[in-house]
Amino acid sequence: MESAHADLLTGRMLDRRYHVRSRIAHGGMATVYLATDTRLDREVALKVMHADLARDADFVDRFIGEAKSVARLSHPNIVSVFDQGADGQYLYLAMEYVPGRTLRALLRERGWLPWQEALALIDPVLAGLTAAHQAGLVHRDVKPENVLITADGRVKVVDFGLARASAAVGNTRAGVIIGSVAYIAPESVTGAATDARTDVYGAGILLFEMLTGRQPFTGETPLAVAYAHVNSDVPAVSALAGGIPPAVDHLVRAATSRDPGRRLPNAGAFLQAVRTLRGGGVPEASESLTGAFGLGGPVLTGAGPAAGGTATGGGAGAGVPADAFDGGNGFGGPGRSGEAGGQGGSHTMVVEAGYGGPTESGYEGAGFGGANGYGASGYGTNGYGPGGYGPNGYGANGYGSGSYGPNGYGPNGYGGRGTAGAHEADEREPFLQRWLFSRRLVYVAIAAVILLGLGGGGWYLTSGRYTPLPSVGDMPVSQAEAALRQAGFMPKLGSSVIDNSVARGDVVTTSPSGRALPGATVVLTVSLGPRMITVPPVAGVASVAAADAKLRAAGLTVAAATKGVGVTGTVNMGAVAGTDPAAGTSWPQNQPVYVEVVAGLDLPSLVGQSINTIQGWAGQNHVNIQPTTVQSSQPAGIIVSQSPAAGAPVPPGGTVDVSVSQGPPEVQFQNVAGMQFQQAQQYLESLGFQVVGKQVFFGQRVDSTSPSGQAPRGATITVYYGF
Repeated sequence: MESAHADLLTGRMLDRRYHVRSRIAHGGMATVYLATDTRLDREVALKVMHADLARDADFVDRFIGEAKSVARLSHPNIVSVFDQGADGQYLYLAMEYVPGRTLRALLRERGWLPWQEALALIDPVLAGLTAAHQAGLVHRDVKPENVLITADGRVKVVDFGLARASAAVGNTRAGVIIGSVAYIAPESVTGAATDARTDVYGAGILLFEMLTGRQPFTGETPLAVAYAHVNSDVPAVSALAGGIPPAVDHLVRAATSRDPGRRLPNAGAFLQAVRTLRGGGVPEASESLTGAFGLGGPVLTGAGPAAGGTATGGGAGAGVPADAFDGGNGFGGPGRSGEAGGQGGSHTMVVEAGYGGPTESGYEGAGFGGANGYGASGYGTNGYGPGGYGPNGYGANGYGSGSYGPNGYGPNGYGGRGTAGAHEADEREPFLQRWLFSRRLVYVAIAAVILLGLGGGGWYLTSGRYTPLPSVGDMPVSQAEAALRQAGFMPKLGSSVIDNSVARGDVVTTSPSGRALPGATVVLTVSLGPRMITVPPVAGVASVAAADAKLRAAGLTVAAATKGVGVTGTVNMGAVAGTDPAAGTSWPQNQPVYVEVVAGLDLPSLVGQSINTIQGWAGQNHVNIQPTTVQSSQPAGIIVSQSPAAGAPVPPGGTVDVSVSQGPPEVQFQNVAGMQFQQAQQYLESLGFQVVGKQVFFGQRVDSTSPSGQAPRGATITVYYGF
């Protein structure tokens, strides 16, 4: 309904100035339109807040204040804010229109970026954030969707202040939290104070995703992802992507530390580190980023000026006026109450400000504040403190020190001294009877029914009405669709992504995952298979280490072991000969590539050749031949087998074992002269000979054979007949 209502703006004139032309995008807090500023005749991007936010007075006040602060920012890498206003129920912000696409669209297309390109792209993002931090503003929603890239390559950061305005009123719309939970800093989840280091964390996650093509944490629910930021360290980039210099690895780690105190202090320090790396000033892997990039410098921690306040540096309470919660004017006061009060204002979680504990300026003793707040003159020493509700109120003569006195409820009403009177004690009914025959049992029963109803309703809303989804990960799309339909869901093909661990055409993930309402549409994300990379040529490089580095720089996985190969011609043992697979092959990124090194001479096939010929070849190539004679049907002196096999490398001076035929055995046969040719042929063939007949005259009588008497088995016997 919200989206349909928002589309009613298309074609309208907003605030008698902006002609709304078309809708650009729809998000969790607002809808963005392309509009024309009719006064200045220019295109603008018009961000119109959703109606439920526009009806919230606290949000409107915060939104106007933030819009004014952001409008003061002027930087080439920040989308400018021109105007802010309201037209009836529509609360809007007029911004610079930047034609192009988001960083999210680029990552969907490319998957990941080489580290040089990633640093070049994060540079203008950090430049824009640096300008904001210097002005006392914190973005608090750094993510690829808020980074715009123009057609000519300019980069601009958008949506300064909007996440902050939403957080100030505890907004929990699904679009606000879910949209940025993958980039949320731990302190934003736990409710600790946020400052410029919160943006550093978001930018660090952004750089991590550009380098690896994935977000560091995933989970079944947004809350699970948020608490992963709190409880787990961001994985090392080099563990997920090849060719990452150690300094880049350390930079991402320094930006994404869970402890803000160990994080780069602001976007300026982050930018300095990035430009140091881009300029070639890469620190050693063992060098601390704290020393290399100046983490000990001044910290720009202003979370944005509060009303009437200025941004300050460091610690909890940054960006809040110094006297906002002091003991003299409101919450705070002495002890822990003042400390807790100083932490409020900038984070998304609602925290009770000013509770000091049972004995330190809390609900007892001095109260919530100091002299002029809820302190000594309020609910303090004369309020909820030692005097009860006060000497003339519910104190000594009211609900004070005495109750249930000897004469009923006290000598002067509800006051007096002592506890239960003797007369009342004698008249009191048994405990069980008082419960069974009083309203209290009814109240307890009603409360139990309500609790059971709330518990059952809560279970149904959060779990009972949902059906578990079948597990279809790593399953072919057709099988996944069949499984989902059989379970009562409607499968729908979504986007396709490159995934090194899931085969092409298989399902990577589903949305929703885990469980869904019966009959719900389940969107399948399908794998395009692993990223394919062309193997670069490495033959002739100086060393195996240099070949490894070249392959890793291309993004390939290099096998831990090398592969020895033989070569023809000059043998340069240990030299890099090439790769397996060969250079120019398109190869999956997650499959290992072997570096081939020269291990000797490429051994040819020796079988079928004369031993004398091979001995001559072996002498020329510095190879030793070790012959062994064997019986074979081959002629004598012919090689019938070899070890190692053909194609194996043989080092200089190596030995090749060969088996040499000593010739087939001689078989004796009787004289067939005088036999008929057909009879003689059958006899000789039965002994394993080949028979060739030659008729020299009429008739079939055999005259002679060649050879005669004996011959090697399998030899050819010529029979002469016709006399």
